[in-house]
Amino acid sequence: MDAVIGAVAAAMRELGEGKAQNEPRRRAFAPGTLLNVMFATYPGGGCMGLKAYTVAAGQVRFLVTMFGLDGALRALIEADLMGAYSTGAASAVAARGLLPVSGSSLTVALIGSGNQARTQALALSRVLSIGEMRVFSREEKRREAFASEQSAALGLRVVAASSAEAAVREADVVVTITTSTEPVLSADWVKVPSLVIGAGSNFPNRTELPADLVTRAQTVVVDQLAVARLESGDLIQAVGSGALAWERVTELGTVMAGGWKAPAEPGITLFESHGLALWDLAAASVVLPKAIEQGLGEEVALF
Repeated sequence: MDAVIGAVAAAMRELGEGKAQNEPRRRAFAPGTLLNVMFATYPGGGCMGLKAYTVAAGQVRFLVTMFGLDGALRALIEADLMGAYSTGAASAVAARGLLPVSGSSLTVALIGSGNQARTQALALSRVLSIGEMRVFSREEKRREAFASEQSAALGLRVVAASSAEAAVREADVVVTITTSTEPVLSADWVKVPSLVIGAGSNFPNRTELPADLVTRAQTVVVDQLAVARLESGDLIQAVGSGALAWERVTELGTVMAGGWKAPAEPGITLFESHGLALWDLAAASVVLPKAIEQGLGEEVALF
C-alpha cells in the first residue's frame, strides 16, 4: 500500500502540473448490463492505458490494459483488488494534503464495511496517527466482524459504532464508502475542523452526503473537476440548488502541485472521490514490476 500511495501522489502531482492526462469514465448500457471505460496517460510511470469494467447479474469484472509510452502493450491486469487499493491510496493522499487538524491520536469514522472499506482503513492507517477508528454499517454482525478483523490487521483500536452518529461525532476524519443512494450522515454531526471524504458514489443521481454539509464545507476538493461535473451527485445537486458554485471547487492535482493554500482558520474540508483511471495506472506501475520480480502472471506474445 505504501508504494501505491506514493505512486498515486506522484500521478496526481503530474495531473496538477499538466503532465499527466485523465479522461472521465464513459458508460454504455445494454439490457441487464453496463460497460464502463476510463483512460489516462501517466508519463512519470512510463505508461498509459485504460480500465474497462462490466456490471452484469450482480457481478463486476475489471480489466486494466496497460501500454508503454512507446505504444507497446505491457500488461493486462485483473483490477478488482488493485482498484480498491488505488481508491484507498487516493484517500490517503487527500488526507495527507488536506487534513485541517493535526495530532498523534486522531479519530477516524468509517461509514461502510465492505471490501472497499478495508483498503480505506489500510491506506489511512499508513499516513495518519490514528488513536481510534470507528466503523458503522447497517448490519451489526458485519460491522462487528469488520472491527475485529481490522483491529488485528492494522494493530489499531477499531470499534463498531452503534449508529452513524456515534461514529461521526467528534471524528477528525469521516469517510463514507457505501452504495447508498441517499445521505448516510447529518451535517450537524460533523465537527469543525475535520476532513470528510465521500468515496462511495460516482453516479449523478446518488448522494452519500447531505446538501447542508456541502454548504457548510469551507473547502471543497475533487479528484478532477471534469469527472465531478459528470458523477458527483453530492455536488451536482448542491450546484443545482444554488448552494455551491463549481468555481469554489479545487482539484486534488492542484493541491498536490502546490497551487492551493490552506485556510488560516480551518473549517470542514470535503474531498469528493469518484475514481480516476490515472489512479489505476499508478497502481499498475507498482504492481507490474512486483509481479515480474516475483514470477507471477503469464507472459504471452500477442502482437
